[in-house]
Amino acid sequence: MPPTRPIRLAEALGHEVADKRLDILRRIGEVGSISEAARGAGVSYKAAWQAVDTLSNLAGTALLERSVGGSGGGGAQLTAAGHQLLAGAAQLQAVREQVLARWAAQTPGSGAPLPGLAALGLRTSMRNQLPCTVHRLKPHAGALRVELALPDGTPLASRITRESAQLLALEPGLPVLALCKATAVTVTAASAPHDGRNRLGGRASRVSRGAAGGEVAMALDCGLQMVGFWAPSATGTDMRLKPGAPCVALVDASAVVVALAP
Repeated sequence: MPPTRPIRLAEALGHEVADKRLDILRRIGEVGSISEAARGAGVSYKAAWQAVDTLSNLAGTALLERSVGGSGGGGAQLTAAGHQLLAGAAQLQAVREQVLARWAAQTPGSGAPLPGLAALGLRTSMRNQLPCTVHRLKPHAGALRVELALPDGTPLASRITRESAQLLALEPGLPVLALCKATAVTVTAASAPHDGRNRLGGRASRVSRGAAGGEVAMALDCGLQMVGFWAPSATGTDMRLKPGAPCVALVDASAVVVALAP
């Protein structure tokens, strides 16, 4: 028997604004069918199950009870925890709307809070968090290539599954955050050849040297900051990297995570 996990409904509530997971759960509770809820939310059956599985993992308990067979072909009902989760989500959304209304009233001439303020609620170990906008979505090798644009228009690509794109409701023009671990970013000389990875130009602002390489903080050309790691090349070129020197950050599209601010 698997060990009993503590119930953490608050962990699942953090996704109310970030994607469609709670909306899908809500629809399942209303119609009693996962496939019908998926159609109503505009996602695939697979994406709907992914949403339920993720929320259940976050909550630490089952949110659905599924019946199989019978004249109606089976269905799904929310557990008590599922109902509790949705009730909490509704309360949080009401409070959020009240706070946003106060912010709008306190900011003359603006109907929205300060840009990026909502993103401060995002907590992650990923040190690189870059505000950008979805430019377009392109099918790529059974997944999706999400082409993003940084504030100055610099392109940045992410490779994600179709289900993830559906649950985030990604579409051109949507403001998002591009996240990646510092360890997934290779910083090298500005003259390095293009190798198919995302290539972001800038200048080194801080360089930490070590026997096997070191950490580099960069000021990107678009005005954002990025952290990565360099490794001495066989020719020793990277050993001459100093603060203020031009350099490029290389990061694979599969290492870029797309997120919406809570």
